[in-house]
Amino acid sequence: MALNGSGPISLAGATTGQSIAVELGLSSTGTISLNDAVVRTLAGVPSGVIVMPTDFYGKANTYTISYLVVAGGASGGSGNGGGGGAGGYLTSTANLTPTSVYTVTVGGGGPSVSGNDSRGNNGDNSVLSGTGITTVTSTGGGGGSAQGASLNGKDGGSGGGGARNGTTGGTATSGQGNNGGAGSDSGGAFGGGGGGGAGAVGGNGSGSAGGNGGTGSASSITGSSVTYAGGGGGGNASGTASSGGSGGGGNGGPNNTIGQPGTANTGGGGGGAGTSATAPASGAGGSGVVILSVPTSNYTGTTTGSPTVTTSGSNTILNFTGSGSYTA
Repeated sequence: MALNGSGPISLAGATTGQSIAVELGLSSTGTISLNDAVVRTLAGVPSGVIVMPTDFYGKANTYTISYLVVAGGASGGSGNGGGGGAGGYLTSTANLTPTSVYTVTVGGGGPSVSGNDSRGNNGDNSVLSGTGITTVTSTGGGGGSAQGASLNGKDGGSGGGGARNGTTGGTATSGQGNNGGAGSDSGGAFGGGGGGGAGAVGGNGSGSAGGNGGTGSASSITGSSVTYAGGGGGGNASGTASSGGSGGGGNGGPNNTIGQPGTANTGGGGGGAGTSATAPASGAGGSGVVILSVPTSNYTGTTTGSPTVTTSGSNTILNFTGSGSYTA
């Protein structure tokens, strides 16, 4: 709903589109003043003279923000394992209602695994929810497979990579990421597949190397271009490490070497562990992040969870690296 674009507008009354009180969700028969803070916010006049009804024409008791919601990345698999899939990546806009509380949940990365047959752990979901918006849920990345598991990479925001026994990568959540790459068991040498990233599928393993992690996707919501949600590289039996995808993906471990973790607050997948002779550990997944870009003219300053607060142009940026909330 929004106030009408021409004609009479009243401070109170029951007519939708003509009553400021109704637009603000207040009693249509209660007391209301032009100097009330919520009325000034609706008019867009923080101080000084308000012109009735001109300053209210077409105004709505909502405002538009941009958001980026990235879930936690998954850990890679053990023993020639596949790379962990990146956390799901979602970005769009939402209309917030003043005085409503919007809850932010930042997903953790999947914990590392070790041994010969342990598939990686999925990352946790990241969520933005509140009054009047469709809940935004980014799905945690899918864990990489392991040589002894004889199972495919796990499904997730982006799919985990397959392992040395030729298993396939996991499947991504539609609109959030990409599938993991397949593992290889070729010519006596083994390579796990790379985990999928927000921007590309994970690379397939080969007889001499693990597949590289899928690249992430760049966002400029903070005012600078930053890449998030890269997949983890696959583990392998050679002396060459595979690369994690840009956007925080961890490198896969070469011969008898651990996989590297995904970078915190990027949703990057962890790297798969190298060959199983010493059963090294895989890389843990990187935690996710939720970022809100709020018009500074509407920003209330009321948050929990201690987000990092910066400005970019006419917007205030709330960077949540842990769970919290924003009151519109």
